[in-house]
Amino acid sequence: MTTARLPLFPLNSVLFPGLVLPLNIFEERYRAMMRDLSKGADSGDSAPPADPSAASSDEDEPRRFVVVAIRDGREVAPTAPGMPDSTTLTERGPAAGFGPDPVQAFHRVGCVADAATIREREDGGFEVLATGTTRVRILSVDASGPYLTAEVEELPEEPGDDAGALAEGVLRAFRSYQKRLAGARERSLTTGAELPDEPSVVSYLVAAATVLDIPAKQRLLQAPDTATRLREELKLLRSETAVIRHLPSLPAVELTRAPTSPN
Repeated sequence: MTTARLPLFPLNSVLFPGLVLPLNIFEERYRAMMRDLSKGADSGDSAPPADPSAASSDEDEPRRFVVVAIRDGREVAPTAPGMPDSTTLTERGPAAGFGPDPVQAFHRVGCVADAATIREREDGGFEVLATGTTRVRILSVDASGPYLTAEVEELPEEPGDDAGALAEGVLRAFRSYQKRLAGARERSLTTGAELPDEPSVVSYLVAAATVLDIPAKQRLLQAPDTATRLREELKLLRSETAVIRHLPSLPAVELTRAPTSPN
């Protein structure tokens, strides 16, 4: 299986294929990453060039980086979601906050993100809007440049057995969950839009939209196939809906908001 080396963006959250990720970039190592990406430095099969001026300026090229979730307990600073606050770190450099062996601080399965827009602010930070594309397994992490890069291999999405029937069941359970979460007011995260019917798309949408902790979302991301993910989601949705049924005062509006991830 072929591999690629891409910039690595660790977060206290899980990105799924097809989902949109807004980012507010203010830390220098990630500013450097976005400067390179905005200049077309991502070739897709090698690390960004040392000389950014040598990079292509073709804005139609994919501007790819890998989003990976930080393992529980490995974040140095209390900020969440996002990166450790660099002002609290005693060390400096691309691996600051992640220990002497950064790969151990991250989950091994992440998601490639394609930055559709990269806007630089007057203060030097960036506002980025990216979309998850494909799952990847992280093979190694390199901290020799201005920011972390990772060697990754793509994880194919296999359908598994009975994915279509499972997707229908998950959608029914998801609608029930949404209705309970919104206080039975017919309000949902997908109000005004048709839910998809393609099993893998259903599995990723539900994984992203359900209120779960990072380990649970990570397990869904790295499920071996779509059917396995859907089966796990069906159990989770039924369990979560039962819990919500006994918590009528749950602040559903707050839980269903999707804030910009700072870094």
